[in-house]
Amino acid sequence: MSLHRQLQQRAAEGRPIRVGLIGAGKFGSMYLSQVPRTPGVHLVGIADLSPDAARANLARVGWEAQRTQAASLDVAVKDGSTHVGEDWRALVSHPAIDVVVECTGHPIAAVDHCLEAFAHGKHVVNVTVEADAFCGPLLARRAAQAGVVYSLAYGDQPAMICDLVDWARTCGFPVVAAGRGHKWLPHFCESTPETVWGYYGLTPEQAARGGLNPKMFNSFLDGSKPSIESTAVSNATGLSVPSNGLLYPPASVEDIPFVTRPRAEGGVLERKGMVEVISSLEADGRVIPYDIRMGVWVTVEGETDYIRHCFEEYNAHTDPSGRYFTLYKRWHLIGLEVGQSVASVALRREPTGVATGWNADVVATAKRDLAPGELLDGEGGYTVWGKLLPATTSMAQGGLPLGLAHGIRVARPVKKGQSLSWDDVVMDTTTRAYALRKELEAGFVPGGGLG
Repeated sequence: MSLHRQLQQRAAEGRPIRVGLIGAGKFGSMYLSQVPRTPGVHLVGIADLSPDAARANLARVGWEAQRTQAASLDVAVKDGSTHVGEDWRALVSHPAIDVVVECTGHPIAAVDHCLEAFAHGKHVVNVTVEADAFCGPLLARRAAQAGVVYSLAYGDQPAMICDLVDWARTCGFPVVAAGRGHKWLPHFCESTPETVWGYYGLTPEQAARGGLNPKMFNSFLDGSKPSIESTAVSNATGLSVPSNGLLYPPASVEDIPFVTRPRAEGGVLERKGMVEVISSLEADGRVIPYDIRMGVWVTVEGETDYIRHCFEEYNAHTDPSGRYFTLYKRWHLIGLEVGQSVASVALRREPTGVATGWNADVVATAKRDLAPGELLDGEGGYTVWGKLLPATTSMAQGGLPLGLAHGIRVARPVKKGQSLSWDDVVMDTTTRAYALRKELEAGFVPGGGLG
């Protein structure tokens, strides 16, 4: 039975999936806009550091004020309304909640939220992929040990890429490459929240209208988020990553099967079976027509003459050899699509992407020369950006994961372009996120496994 039919059935039986949302910012608001239009789902509660801001966002997306006036979670469960408050612990521990959607964008807090949700028997849809990037394999293990499902969020590109990879492999195609698109030029890695809108292509007025966070959007532009998302995909699918960071080859949709081939065959890949990100800009800054900037793609191989003839007979656009074919979705709708994950984990107990090993990592890299005593401000900020590396390389370097490079001080000089190590910073070792990361490193087995 389709997910939608199952949701309709749950609605008819008066047994909705009961959801708790942590974080009602831009991504969370997009999901909130779809909840009233989705049968069989009851958003019981929202936990946000600013309940007033959460209510303002609810009004922005069209919720009626009376729907969010529940005095407690218990009241919300009884009358079908939604409670808005600050207490995330009460939300994840409430016995009626089935699924927690972690949507804060704060990786250290997200680890706490996920672990507590698992401890109380809740499935988790983790929108904060930054947390998944530095300890996702252990979050997945903790969920399995608790008998619940941990999942990446559909609508975000990693889960959609995982879906395309799964489609390809289920159909019997070897995956040559998979990834997303991005607007990229090399100097974007130096961008700060002050420069982001000009590079991104929005006016400050448009950004303000949409309630867009410049630091968060800068994390996309400066390459941090593409690296984070590529890490999540690699760790979920087993695809390998470039040895020294993403290459961002420029290509139109038509040219993706041309460039996502091994170098020996005219492409850019070090080998078959890799993640990569396609740029929507030529090296000189010219915009590429019919780009994949907001989309996802997978390139597969036709291994036999018969399969390649089928590509030709059905007018599948391939590389010149006819061997490599790319399937793509040109757009993703971000938080508007999270309902797919909520339904999947609750009704089928299936994640829409989950880490199965540790193949890749995102290492904090200096945007400029950094001096001892300076405070790192994490992804999208003024000090560091995230570089995608194989986990073996990161381990050998003692790489500082980008998700933990926030609110800590530099211990010794770091040159612009240098990837930071644990020894370069004064680390806060008291967080559960730090402990989980160190446990991940201690159990690392070269080749993507965990001890």
